[in-house]
Order: sequence, then C-alpha cells, then structure tokens
Amino acid sequence: MGGKDVGGTEGADSAGAIPGPVRRDPGRRGPVVAALMLGMALAALDGTIVSTAVPQIVGDLGGFTVFSWLFAGYLLAVTVTLPVYGKLSDTFGRKPVLITGIALFLVGSVLCALAWNMPALIAFRIVQGLGGGAIQGTVQTVAADLYPLKERPKIQAKLSTVWAVSAVAGPAVGGVLATYADWRWIFLINLPVGAVAMWLIARYLREPERVPGREPEREPGRPAVRSRIDWPGALAVFACGGVLLTALVQGGVAWPWLSAPSLALFATSAVLVVVVVTVERRAAEPILPGWVWRRRTIAAVNVALGALGLLMVAPTVFLPTYAQSVLGLDPTAAGFVLSIMTLSWPVSAALSQHVYRRIGFRQTAIIGISLATAILLAFPLLPFPGAAWQPALIMLLLGAALGIFQLPLIVGVQSTVGWSERGTATASILFYRQLGQSVGAALFGAVANATLAARLESAPGAIRDGLPGDLDSVSHALTDPGSALGAGAADYLRRAVDTAVDHVYVGAAGAGVVALVALVVLAPRRFPVLGEVAPGVGPGTGAGPGPGPGAEVGPGAGAGR
Repeated sequence: MGGKDVGGTEGADSAGAIPGPVRRDPGRRGPVVAALMLGMALAALDGTIVSTAVPQIVGDLGGFTVFSWLFAGYLLAVTVTLPVYGKLSDTFGRKPVLITGIALFLVGSVLCALAWNMPALIAFRIVQGLGGGAIQGTVQTVAADLYPLKERPKIQAKLSTVWAVSAVAGPAVGGVLATYADWRWIFLINLPVGAVAMWLIARYLREPERVPGREPEREPGRPAVRSRIDWPGALAVFACGGVLLTALVQGGVAWPWLSAPSLALFATSAVLVVVVVTVERRAAEPILPGWVWRRRTIAAVNVALGALGLLMVAPTVFLPTYAQSVLGLDPTAAGFVLSIMTLSWPVSAALSQHVYRRIGFRQTAIIGISLATAILLAFPLLPFPGAAWQPALIMLLLGAALGIFQLPLIVGVQSTVGWSERGTATASILFYRQLGQSVGAALFGAVANATLAARLESAPGAIRDGLPGDLDSVSHALTDPGSALGAGAADYLRRAVDTAVDHVYVGAAGAGVVALVALVVLAPRRFPVLGEVAPGVGPGTGAGPGPGPGAEVGPGAGAGR
C-alpha cells in the first residue's frame, strides 16, 4: 500500500470482495462476541470499581499521598502498550495476543488482591494495565475482523453498551464489595469473568493457519515479509510514553509545572521522541510505522480522536466536582449525572450507521463533533446554581453527539486497511485517544486551578483569610459537613468552582474545534474503503475482487453513500 490511501471509496459493496484471512462463521461468531464483551467488561469496570473503594484501600494500606497512581499507573501501562500489542496482533494473530492480555490482567488482579502496601498495589496495577492494553486494542480489532462493514455498527454498539453498563454498575458493585465484604474482592471478581472469556476465545476464535515467517493471507500484489518483532522500538515507545505520561500526571500535583523534576521529565521525553523516530525509521517492521501518519485518513482520525480524549476530561473529571461542590449533590447523584452520557452514547453510535451509509464517514463525524462543540459551549450558559437536570440534559445530548462522532471514525479507519494492518491502525487511533486524555487532564487541571487561584486572590478581604488554595481543597471544604466555612465564603467558593469548570468546558469546546478542523482539512472527502469478505466466505473461496484503487461509488450507484 505504500504511504497512500488505497482501495475503493466508502460505499463499496462488501459482498463481492477481496478474500481475507478471517473466517466469519455465524455459528461461532456468537460465543466470540460474548468473549469480546466479557473481555471489554474487565477493562471497563476496572476504573469505576476501584475508584469507589479508594477510602477503604487507603484506610487499610495507607499511602494517601500516592494513591492517585492506582489510576495513573494503570493508564500509563495501557497507553504505552497499545501500539505494541497492535503490531503484535498483526504479526502473530489476534488470538494469542488477546489470551495473553487477559491472562496478564488476571495475574495482576490476583497480585492486587494480595498487596501488602500501597507501593505493591500500584506496581500490581501496572501489571493489570499491561494486560488491559492488549484487551482494549485487540478486542476492537477482532470485532472488525468478525463483521463486514455493513454489520460493524452492531458489534461496536454492543461494546459501547458494555462501557455504559460499567459506568452505572461499577460504582455500585465497588461500593457493595468494599462495604460488606473486603476491598480485595474488587480484584478477585475479575477471575471468573476473565476465565470464561479466555475459554470462549480459545475454543471458538478461529484464525487462519500461519506459515512461519509469512503473513497468513496477503493482499494481491503485496510481497511476503518476514515476521519480526521490533523490540528496540517497543522499548523506546514504552520509555517515551512512560516518561511523558509521568510528567503529565504528576505535573502540578507532586511538583510545580516549572520545577526541576517537571522540566527534566519533559526534556527527557523530547529526547526519547527523537530516539523513537530514529529507531522506527530504521526498523524493518516498526511498532509505530510511518504510514499511520502518511495516510490522510488515519492521520486525520489520529488527531480527531486525540482531541476527543482531551475534551472528554471535562465531563469525566470535572463534572462530578461541579455536581458536588456547586449543586450540592452527594457522590451517588453526581455519578448519575455523569453516567447519563453513557446511556445515549451507544444508542446514537448504533444509529450512526444509517447516517454514514448515506453521507459517508467523514460527513457523519463532522456533524457529530459540530454538535458536541455547541453542546460543550452551552454548559457555561447554565444558571448558577441551577438544578441537577440541567447538566444531566447537557450530558445526555453530549453522549448522543459523541456517539455519532466516534464510531464512524473507528469503523472507517478499520475499513481502509487490510487484515495485516488492522491491529496497528486500530491501536494507533486508540493510543492517541488515550494520550489526549492524559494531556487533557494536565491541561485542564492547570486551567481550573489558574482560574480558581485568580478568583481566590480577588476575594473580598472579609472572606479571603482561611480560603483553600486549589480545586481539590476547595471541593473538600465545600462537601465536608465539618467545614468551618461561613455562608458567604461557601457561596463565593461555589461561584469560583462554577467559573473554573465553565472555563474547562470552553477549553473542551476548543478541542472539539481541533477535531473538526482535522476532519475538514486532513481527511479525504470519502474514506478509501477496501473490499472485504462477505459473511460466511472463507479464504480461498474465489470471491471476486472489490473496487480497485480510486474507484468512485457515488449516490445512486447501488451501495454508494
């Protein structure tokens, strides 16, 4: 394929297509889909269950000053391993990578349940993250392998539903286990779920026989290549991502942004970026191949989903603080306001196929991100203090808009590459989405704290003394029943938090504009969709070729969009 977008344009009929390596046997597909949903549930439930049990964990193990690394360490491991697992799944197949990932996750879960102090628990959470990276990327790739383009929204909607259910059920399950059993059970509960998923994958997922050192099924005209593991590239990517994410997670928290540790980490990450580029340009089979940026479609989606990760920080990180500190809701009600978004997201994602089949992937995503940007800008217009239904309505609409935005991009990218590149392409767009979340947490945290600091400095002299100095301290002071804040000081702080969160949402809307520009300027008008195997057609069955490179299938041409 070189560095260009090739294949037929979107709208091509997938029924007469290039034979591929995946056997879409409807009789076996159901158990595999169940395994994918169970595997995704492991990753989706992880964060919500653990966050609920943090007070019990800290009370038992101590380590209050470093407990945030329970989440940061896991996120770091998932993010930096996504591209590695993506390349491995293209090289050795999805099945061994997915089984290895689930096994690593379960080993990490057992070790977490046995942790004797906070540093040990953090280290074992990183082990879980090493498995979580394989699960998140490979599940999405297998889903694309199993279903042709016309049916892909079905499996994506199911996977989105897993995240929605996890967002609602996770905190409740975590709270029950931590209160009535022991916090260690939040990790042990992963074992039966993961065991069933592994068994289903081992029994029902069928991949083609692979000739050692060669691709299973090559696309016509594509030469055979030896399967090599780019270990230097994997190590360089892991080191660079680890240092950069550490700088982003700890900056402004463990040390000031302009302090020596922060500057040293950013400088080291910049050097490691150069090392990664140098190593990957020389590698025969790079972990981060240059074509994920040379092809306009994938490059545009990398930027767009990176911006999505950034803007998602506003609702997921700052909305609960707003709901508790400004609206005075308890944690459960605040979580419900946020979870509303996860209810509309999978519904709109499932329905998006009816839109992109008519107008294309790019135009559908542009509509979704335009709506999302307008909705984010509506948040600062909410009255103070307002009622809980108002931000809940905002989140309901935002979830619907983002479902229309994200799914067409994921399905579209997966449909522009062949089997031997699909894992790498999928991991690339997920990697940049995860990286966007890390950058967003650091950036918007700085925005919120700067806004709050400015409001506190301008506070009237009568209430200035004794006011907290950062967002976390302000939030704690407003939600703590034993706080000594007077009525005037409390009202001033609530307004300050309201202003800080408003600024974050404006920044999130700015990220939406970045995604919009990326799609308008970088993405081709029609995604170059490759032909695929029809359901039930296996390799070597003589299915005819799909549309050739550059073929135009427009409206009114049968399957055109």
